[in-house]
Amino acid sequence: MQDTLFQELIGIRRQLHQHPELGFTEFKTSALIQEQLRAMDIPFEMVAVTGVIGTLQQGEGPEIVLRADIDALPIMEDTGLPFSSVHDRVMHACGHDLHTTILLGAARSLRERSFNGTVKLVFQPSEEGNARSPEKGKSGGQIIVESGKLNNAKAALGLHVHPLLPVGVLGYRNGEALANVSNFFIRIYGKGGHAGSLEHVIDPVLISSQVVVAAQSIISHTATVQAAVLAFTNVAISGEPSHNVIPEQVLLQGSLRALNIDTYRKIVARLENLLKGMELSFGCRIALEFTAYYPSLLNDAGIHAQLAPVHEQVFGAGQVREGAGQLIAEDFAFYSRIMPSQFYFLGAQQEGNDAFFLHHPKVSFNEDCIKPGVAFLTEGALRLLESFS
Repeated sequence: MQDTLFQELIGIRRQLHQHPELGFTEFKTSALIQEQLRAMDIPFEMVAVTGVIGTLQQGEGPEIVLRADIDALPIMEDTGLPFSSVHDRVMHACGHDLHTTILLGAARSLRERSFNGTVKLVFQPSEEGNARSPEKGKSGGQIIVESGKLNNAKAALGLHVHPLLPVGVLGYRNGEALANVSNFFIRIYGKGGHAGSLEHVIDPVLISSQVVVAAQSIISHTATVQAAVLAFTNVAISGEPSHNVIPEQVLLQGSLRALNIDTYRKIVARLENLLKGMELSFGCRIALEFTAYYPSLLNDAGIHAQLAPVHEQVFGAGQVREGAGQLIAEDFAFYSRIMPSQFYFLGAQQEGNDAFFLHHPKVSFNEDCIKPGVAFLTEGALRLLESFS
C-alpha cells in the first residue's frame, strides 16, 4: 500500500473514532461513507436507515459480498488517545471504525483492478444490538439479509479486528465459530403482602432465587461437551424496596449463549419446562421472553480453502491460525446462514496491550492492521470471483 493512501485511511479511521455513533443513528458515519463512494464513482443505495451498499461491477460474472459494520458502543472511552471520542459514553470499543476504513480501502483498491463480476460493499449499521431498530428485535445485519438485496451473492467475507492478536496474523475457526446468543427476561408474578404473614403471600423473591439456582443445572446436564452459558445479569423487584413488604413481581434478566444451535434449542426447551414446573410448585405465574437473537456464525471450510492462496500471499506461512469457538455474538451470522461465508479475526494488537479486549473502555487497536486488512479483502474478493466464475 502506498504511504499516501495509508495516511489517508488513518485519517478516515481517526475521524470515525472521534465521532462514534450508536446503532441506527450513524448519520455522520453514513454520510462520510457516501462521500467516499461518490469520490470513487461507486454507485450505492441506502438500506436499514443508515446502511450503505456500494456496487462495484465489471463485466459479467458472480456476485460476492464484503461486509463492514459501522456502529459504536455506549461506553465511556478511557484510552487517552489524542483522537478519543468527543461524545460522552459513546466509543468505538469494538473496532468498527477500522472495519469501515478497511472496506473503504478495499473499495479503492478494487477500483484499480480488473475482474468479471460484482462486489457488494456492505456498510452495515447496528451490529451491536437492536435497541433503536426500526424493525422490532432485528439488528442491521438481519434487516439487510431479509431485504433480499444480497440474494444473488455467492459468498460473503468479513473481518473483525482482534486487539490481543499480533498484527500480521489472521485467526479463524471453521464451522460454528461464534455463538447463538439471545437476551432473556423472566418475570415472576407472585402475591405481595406483609413479611410477617407469609402464609398469605406468594413470594416472588424466594421463587426467583430458586429459578437462578435451578437454571444453572440445565447447562451442566445439557451442554456437557458444548460451550454454553446461562448468565443472570440483573434482578429487579416491583415497587419500592422495603424490609417488611413482599413485592408482587421480580424481574430476572440475562444472556443465553451456546456455540451449537441444537444445544441452544435444548437449553431453551428445558428452561421453559423448568419454569412451568416452578409455576405448579409455587402457584405463581412466570413469563419467559427472548429478545435480540443472533444465530451461531457458520464459517464455510470450502471458502476458507479457496482463500488459501490469499492467506499465503498476504500473511505468509504459519500466520493463519485456527482457534476455538467463542461465546460472543456477531450478526455476520445472518449472512453466513444464507450463503457460504468466512469471518476472520485480523490481528490488531497495540504494543503494550496484553489485557484489554473488545468492549473495554481502554481497548486500543494498532492501525498497521489496515494494510493487511485492505490487501486481504481485495485479494480475497478477486479470488472468490474467480472461484465462482
